[in-house]
Amino acid sequence: MLVDSHCHLDQLDLSARDGGLDGVIADARAKGVQQILSVAVDLNSSKTLPGLTEKYPNVYTSVGVHPLHKDFSSVPSVEELVTLAGMPGVVAIGETGLDNFYSADTIEWQRQSFINHLKASQQCGKPVIIHTRDAVDETIALLREYRSPAAGVMHCFTESLDMAKAALDLGFYISFSGIITFKSAADLRAVAAEIPADRILVETDSPWLAPVPHRGLKNEPQYVVEVAQRLAEIRGIEVDELAKITTQNFQRLFKLPAV
Repeated sequence: MLVDSHCHLDQLDLSARDGGLDGVIADARAKGVQQILSVAVDLNSSKTLPGLTEKYPNVYTSVGVHPLHKDFSSVPSVEELVTLAGMPGVVAIGETGLDNFYSADTIEWQRQSFINHLKASQQCGKPVIIHTRDAVDETIALLREYRSPAAGVMHCFTESLDMAKAALDLGFYISFSGIITFKSAADLRAVAAEIPADRILVETDSPWLAPVPHRGLKNEPQYVVEVAQRLAEIRGIEVDELAKITTQNFQRLFKLPAV
């Protein structure tokens, strides 16, 4: 059994997909992917995604505003995030964080939004999902300043082992995507080999970052299998063991039942 710990089901192009979203979920289950976390990127998706859980009991969601999705002048309030986090099927806050690579011009808005997400995590007790790019020091500093007992996950991790260790010290998990299958990702594979077994997760971040051998295709939760296979190779263990470890980690972090 596997889980896709981070994807965006509402961002998939289903116009030419056999079976639509039902087909996506069915194909994932056929590959052994039994639980999926579909992550919000703005307030609209935060309000609509929880409806997935009613139709697909093993699909969970989050609430939050991605640092690259500044489509309004005000930041999401702590109160609004906490209220949304109480909807059925919501297990996390985010994704949130800081991105100086794609959107340095909005960094002050990102920073206040990030702080509010961290405060919401403190209040509602749900883990926070972190996006970080070219903002290592400030990301870690804010995680320390607004530390939540629920901790969270550094999603689609591409940073250094030093940053991973700093996040691990704060109770965070480290999630790897299809990037670890890319030819150019030797340094990241070296980091993936060093993360403690009880803190690793796998994800697709679909519809983006399809792993080898699916490069050039739209990514889907079913392709988390290839991520798990590559991570198992990196760590020198059988893929079944890697699947068991990452599934248990996912269920522990997000307080979910085994299925």
